[in-house]
Amino acid sequence: MILSTADWLVIGLFIIVTLVIGLYFSKQAGKSIDSFFLGGRNLPWWIAGTSMVATTFAADTPLAVTELVAQNGIAGNWVWWNMLIGGMLTTFFFAKYWRRAEILTDVEFIEMRYSGTAASFLRGFKALYLGVFMNALVIAWVNVALMKLLQIFFGIPPEQMLWYVAAAMVLVVVYSSVSGLLGVAFTDVIQFIIAMTGCIVLAWLVLDAEQVGGAKGLVEKLPPGTLSFFPTIGEGGSGIGTTLALGVSSFLAIIGFQWWASWYPGNEPGGGGYIAQRMMSAKDEKNAVYATLFFQIAHYALRPWPWILVGLAALVLYPDLAPADKSLGYVMAMKDFLPDGLRGLLLVAFFAAYMSTISTQLNWGTSYLINDVFKRFVKPQASNNELVLASRLGTLLLMLLALWVTSQINSIAAVWQFLIEAGAGIGLVLILRWWWWRLNAWSEITATVAPLFAYWLTKEVFAESDPAWGLPVLQDPRSFLFIIAFTTVSWLLVTFLTRPTSNEKLQAFYDKVKPIGNWGPYRRSGERNPNIALIVLAWLSAVVMAYAVLFFIGYLIFQNWTAAMLSGGTIIISFILLKWSSSKVEIFGDESHAAKHKQIA
Repeated sequence: MILSTADWLVIGLFIIVTLVIGLYFSKQAGKSIDSFFLGGRNLPWWIAGTSMVATTFAADTPLAVTELVAQNGIAGNWVWWNMLIGGMLTTFFFAKYWRRAEILTDVEFIEMRYSGTAASFLRGFKALYLGVFMNALVIAWVNVALMKLLQIFFGIPPEQMLWYVAAAMVLVVVYSSVSGLLGVAFTDVIQFIIAMTGCIVLAWLVLDAEQVGGAKGLVEKLPPGTLSFFPTIGEGGSGIGTTLALGVSSFLAIIGFQWWASWYPGNEPGGGGYIAQRMMSAKDEKNAVYATLFFQIAHYALRPWPWILVGLAALVLYPDLAPADKSLGYVMAMKDFLPDGLRGLLLVAFFAAYMSTISTQLNWGTSYLINDVFKRFVKPQASNNELVLASRLGTLLLMLLALWVTSQINSIAAVWQFLIEAGAGIGLVLILRWWWWRLNAWSEITATVAPLFAYWLTKEVFAESDPAWGLPVLQDPRSFLFIIAFTTVSWLLVTFLTRPTSNEKLQAFYDKVKPIGNWGPYRRSGERNPNIALIVLAWLSAVVMAYAVLFFIGYLIFQNWTAAMLSGGTIIISFILLKWSSSKVEIFGDESHAAKHKQIA
């Protein structure tokens, strides 16, 4: 496909703006690794929050949603919509703690919370396991999605694809390694605006196409089940053009377990990864909470509808696409319905989404390598200049590794399934380590390793006699639930069979963070837990409010006025409850806490 001059001008302007921003922040990023990886801990909530949303909007995201809609209707999105519950839990219970801890990475938290050789080992292991291995998998699947886009748009032969992706990654490495988190975060804001604008424009043009006939046309041309916002519960599978039909066990798995039990990039129970990085980069606790709250609402409620609408329209426009190619309906709509200039805009939107994700993954992953491996174990006395130089070299090395992993991946869906199941069961430990003093480093080591062994059992042993053990959670949740149960029993046994963290470490952690929960032995005289029931009310009110916003927008699009009014009323009531409950307890953080702690120290 040949782009017009207007398209190339749009693409060229975007690249120039990105590089200029990177150069602008280069001096500040070079001051220290604190500036390089956390932007000096001075980001306002709207920058930190938008950066979170932009990172989760990758080149693969619209394609993935298109495939979910094609296979299971709108309700198919519950496979990721369920994670809002855990995200809001992080917002109201943990966001201010991450900022209060004043650490550089979330794996540094391990040696802040646990003691002994086991804690040091766990920190180094998780830095490599998450920052290198898991991170490379995430970058690789985003690269594969970009390759699909380039192949359809430009007809590039598959054997040449990796070179084009490498060129895109080099551009990302240049500005992210020069500018650090500040440049990444500010370009994220611009990239998110461009990406969402392009997606909204595409949805508008595709809906306006004569073959579709607007939202009313979709209602008339698609089976009713496709447009249902909720899955049906009961035995049965799903098929093209039908609503998602879940067995009771699958429904319980994704609604009752997945959001708290399973580790997944960007949805870590209790916070973690680049989400924790943005919380720690906020200017204070209040901004950390607001940033995370904005992320949850924007990510789950505001962002999905342009993708969903194009995915639905693709079912009408390209009915002959094979089931395995349904995700490509989004890219074909881009190619067929965008005029000159706008075609370049949406290509830029996809590149922006791609770059925002890759730049964050590279910056975050490198922070583990430098802070938690190089500085902690290799050269503790390294100067700031040495650490910044190592950070820039580490970004390049991580890029090269991710490119190699990209060349080895054939299925994005297989990577998703591996990530969900290989982290099943660890979520409860990641939550309870803030709330329960008895957890120790061996608890988390066990919860990290046990899912991998259980995953191997389900795929290599159980699946030999019953192939259903190898199916995704929506089709058969036995594998997922077994891994959770195996992991939970394992880490509980290990917790009570090993010695607790030292009293000195636990007391220092409690005095620094002041977490709620079971910290009785370390709570100072006269200190009490806040009203946990009110925090729970705020959390659940926010969950209901975000879902109500999601459904309100959808009902407006499809002109279901009665349902829209009910959703609007739910938004108002839940917001009032959120406002009231949060005003009664210190949910949004105490901006003076850090100052008080320093005075006491």
